Amino acid sequence: MKLNKHKPAQHTEMEFGGALGAACIPVFLPLTVLYLLSVCRTPGGALLQWPPPLPHSTFLWDPVAAAIMVGWISLQSALYLLPMGKVSEGLVLRDGSKLKYPINGFHALCMTAVLLAVCVCLGMPLGYLFDLVLPLAVCAIGVSYLLALYLYIRSFWAPAHQLALGGNTGNPLYDFFIGRELNPRIGSFDLKFFCELRPGLIGWVVLNAAMLMKEVELRGSSSLAMLLVNGFQLLYVTDALWNEEAVLTTMDIVHDGFGFMLAFGDLAWVPFTYGLQAMFLVIHPQTLSPLSALGIILLNGVGYSIFRKSNSQKNQFRRDPAHKSIAHLETIATATGKRLLVSGWWGFVRHPNYLGDILMALAWSLPCGEDTRKEGLAKDLIILFLLCFSRISRLHQHHLCVSVLQVFLTFCHISMSFIFPSCWSIGRRETSGNAEPNTAWPGTPTADGFPTGSSPTSTDHTWTIIYSY
Repeated sequence: MKLNKHKPAQHTEMEFGGALGAACIPVFLPLTVLYLLSVCRTPGGALLQWPPPLPHSTFLWDPVAAAIMVGWISLQSALYLLPMGKVSEGLVLRDGSKLKYPINGFHALCMTAVLLAVCVCLGMPLGYLFDLVLPLAVCAIGVSYLLALYLYIRSFWAPAHQLALGGNTGNPLYDFFIGRELNPRIGSFDLKFFCELRPGLIGWVVLNAAMLMKEVELRGSSSLAMLLVNGFQLLYVTDALWNEEAVLTTMDIVHDGFGFMLAFGDLAWVPFTYGLQAMFLVIHPQTLSPLSALGIILLNGVGYSIFRKSNSQKNQFRRDPAHKSIAHLETIATATGKRLLVSGWWGFVRHPNYLGDILMALAWSLPCGEDTRKEGLAKDLIILFLLCFSRISRLHQHHLCVSVLQVFLTFCHISMSFIFPSCWSIGRRETSGNAEPNTAWPGTPTADGFPTGSSPTSTDHTWTIIYSY
């Protein structure tokens, strides 16, 4: 492959604080992971404490952890390449082509579970991963840096149409962070798609299982709180892998380049921070009454139901807007020819999937006890808020024209709520009448960016907006 000497058009708009954010985030986020892991192992378990629980350098490196990390990524890579499951096509790329992806993540999860069960039966001390969690996190962070560096260097050999729109600014720090190449592949092995759900997400439930085994070693049995946390998060991961094909329509795959941001998030942030509750319970055991456990289970069930149904609706709308399951839903048209979904779950709140995420995050944190649930929930809510803010801010990118932004801002003004029903609203307007489903809004913005005509109408509800295809 020859170096691409043709200089592609560069984009100047930046997210995450621009070059300054791109320089600071790769430093502070890895330190945040190590800090959170250290906090969970302190007697008080308080997120804010002085002096901070800084681990000694001798606890940050272990050759066994490095060997486990290499073996783990090798195992998941081998499972990725096995001819299991079906092969699906992604969405149409800028050059009109479609990439093919092996949809076998659920198979990989099942095979990993079988291998893990065999190893435990043969006497492998799975609970030892609790003692190695800090060096394992350091290794995952190191792999993230090395992978991001490789991706940045190889992107200069990629054709212009394979570069991500937002990751080609010409600023080395920012492009390294965001990622220049959209779909980097080694042969048919898609690096971004592999990292998105395989080593990190499956690694998360393996670490949770290790925390459970460590609790059994220390106390002779597993607590109800630990079982709930493991069960809830296993359901979440299983759902993601069972619906792996839906990832092909997400912004991570369709829009974002593959750089440090996604590499670190997939390989280090997800497995080592999303399972903090299980690690916390190893050091700080909690007792739950049957009634409390039932309430937490119901809360997680409600959150999961909202999360799954809204995401399924969104994914189907992006893949096939004419599908019979969503053909009855109301949409509006924009000046670009795209349509926006404004009913169903996406007419209830603007981010029903985030509402489900938050309810599940609360259910994951509640088993950690009265004194710590606020801290655990705060961590999850901060993550989700940053995710929501990041997703919404991307609508202001250069690749969307002004008319789309005006439609978005107008409907934000009349939408019911952002995440929680009747809460956190930018604006609200009650409407009445009957709207024709799947028809263009007569108030489509004109060239000067201001909408003309009347607003859409519907019966006894306020219109909301978020996803387009």
